[in-house]
Amino acid sequence: MKDRLPHEKGFHVSWDQIHRDARALAWRLDGQGPDGGAWRAVVAVTRGGMAPAMIVSRELDIRTVDTISVKSYDHQTQTPPRLIKPPQAAVMGEDGTGVLIVDDLVDTGKTLELVRGLYPRAHFATVYAKPGGRSMVDTYITEVSQDTWIFFPWDMALQYVEPFRGRD
Repeated sequence: MKDRLPHEKGFHVSWDQIHRDARALAWRLDGQGPDGGAWRAVVAVTRGGMAPAMIVSRELDIRTVDTISVKSYDHQTQTPPRLIKPPQAAVMGEDGTGVLIVDDLVDTGKTLELVRGLYPRAHFATVYAKPGGRSMVDTYITEVSQDTWIFFPWDMALQYVEPFRGRD
């Protein structure tokens, strides 16, 4: 068996799977907000958190939705996170109380560490979590190993893939 590059240990997520997993995240969050179980708003971490946040906000009937833009990857290389665009101050309040911050994945936790520093009382939810960043998340659905690269449907296109053992 040949050696694999880190990104070759892949977990491929289809649109159907991300939808099911984001709905499961919504079910887990339902009634868990600080205001009698309700949440004030959903804030998606762009770009990966936008699809799950849309599904969570729909399932929980939350109409106030905003984004926070943090760049922490350059293609498949992790870089120090930097804030590009904060959510509206009126949405977040003083410390994020009652706000769900949703992302697709927590990897090392550096992105959420930056956001948690800004909004320490917000609730952080991801669909997928790796052990290195799991402590930065309050709620998640599926854990994957640290050396697994998750291929999300918005990053993929259908194409031929050579068989694992090569050609006949």
